Amino acid sequence: MSVRPVVLSIAGSDSGGGAGIQADLKTFGAFGCYGATAITAVTAQDTTGVHGVHVLPADFVAAQIGAVATDLAVAATKTGMLADTAIVLAVAAAVERHRLAPLVVDPVMVAASGDPLLEREAVTAVREHLLPLATLVTPNLDEAEQLVGGTVRTVGQMREAAEALGHLGPRAVLLKGGHLPGDPVDVLWEAGAITEYAAARIATARPFHGTGCTLSAAVACGLALGQPVEEAIQRARAYLLAALADAPAVGHGARPADHLVRLPD
Repeated sequence: MSVRPVVLSIAGSDSGGGAGIQADLKTFGAFGCYGATAITAVTAQDTTGVHGVHVLPADFVAAQIGAVATDLAVAATKTGMLADTAIVLAVAAAVERHRLAPLVVDPVMVAASGDPLLEREAVTAVREHLLPLATLVTPNLDEAEQLVGGTVRTVGQMREAAEALGHLGPRAVLLKGGHLPGDPVDVLWEAGAITEYAAARIATARPFHGTGCTLSAAVACGLALGQPVEEAIQRARAYLLAALADAPAVGHGARPADHLVRLPD
């Protein structure tokens, strides 16, 4: 009988399958983990954008988390779209109550299409209540700007922002540089040390969709498998790059990753 680590995703549903809960579950499967979910919102979404959002009640989100956590041995948890302040607070309380660690926080605020996925008023709740519980937080440049204030558009500014985010309480910060001009650079802050990861930008006529969800889900799998943060990040980045290089051309908008790509050795 096989034993697979259980990874819990607390996030929104993407009906188009490229991001959110759907991307997380595909990624969990690719890493040989058993995926469980607590859905925060249901979106009418495809590769071209978000056409509608139905946010679930915060107490029902907490009920989903409680049902999973009291029955399954959760080895790692990740958060994605949390939608509003009430859900952020409910999730933070549930993480503490059920001791859901390690915790990867992907502070999803805006979809790749530009559609908002988190109330602006909820950013403070993420900063004050969720980040201090995180093993790793994985913002992109826009999200980092909202969390720490100021401009984050250069690698130097990324280093400063990653350190500032680290002082908010998470054990580590991976600031993603996919929106930088030229080739992307990611910046990891962990215990006061900075590590940079560079990669060549993949040439594509259409932008990618669901990259942040996929990366954070892959890191959560690594942590569930007992890998240290930096090793989990390196494996996750290699997986994401391979998944983007083989991205399927489905739909008429942004391309989702190929989540079933073979894991890099």
